[in-house]
Amino acid sequence: MRLGDVLSKPKSLDYIQIDGFLSNKKGLAGQQVKITIGEVLLNYYCNQCNDMRTFAAKGDLHCIFVNHYLVSIDSVLACACGTDIQVWFLVESKGDIRGFAPNVRILKKCVRLSDSVKIESHYGEYSVLLNKADMAYQEGFGAGSVVYLRKLYEKITIDTARNLGIVYPAHGNGNPRNFHDLLENIGEKFDLIPKEFSRNGYRLFRDLSNFVHGDLNEEMSLAKFRPLRTLICGILDNIFNSNKLREAIGTLGWFNDDE
Repeated sequence: MRLGDVLSKPKSLDYIQIDGFLSNKKGLAGQQVKITIGEVLLNYYCNQCNDMRTFAAKGDLHCIFVNHYLVSIDSVLACACGTDIQVWFLVESKGDIRGFAPNVRILKKCVRLSDSVKIESHYGEYSVLLNKADMAYQEGFGAGSVVYLRKLYEKITIDTARNLGIVYPAHGNGNPRNFHDLLENIGEKFDLIPKEFSRNGYRLFRDLSNFVHGDLNEEMSLAKFRPLRTLICGILDNIFNSNKLREAIGTLGWFNDDE
């Protein structure tokens, strides 16, 4: 595996062994070195193409030594249409990064998006909060990223309740007083939570709340973000797929008078 493969994947706490790319370099602090690490490819939503696209690194890549264990990499990635973004990586090695096969991970990743590029745009208005969660995660803000996921879960649930005509007691900010009961009431009319974890809808909310209230540390928040995000996206997919199916059934005229 090459470093470009690692940079093309989501951040992980695990170190990954790669082919050496800085052998025979002095590694002096501030030293800039041209590197050959394979392709760096990241997927983003391009407004100009109106679709998810792969953005590829353009031009020569260089890194700057911080020390023998850390290097900084600046890059420009572009869509085939020419829309570009700037991405900065801080790469950490478990041992000397100049080794023959160092073990590395992305310690920090910063993406500067423009108005023409989004992280996610599949979920309509819900994509806004999901994008904010992703950006917080990429900046290394574990608790902040989970806060946005919880806000998103609350919004999904409240919107669903309103669409179903469910009245619920709420706090002054509009959030439900009893989230567990609200999920139960929704479940009687609509399968909001995918069947794979339908019994753990409230547990998901509780776990998100634990991170928000500071019961778990930043490192744990970052480690749990992606699986938590997957579950939230599972709920969104469940809603959007259900709507599409109902539209298709309605178009075919399969609804009877009782429905």
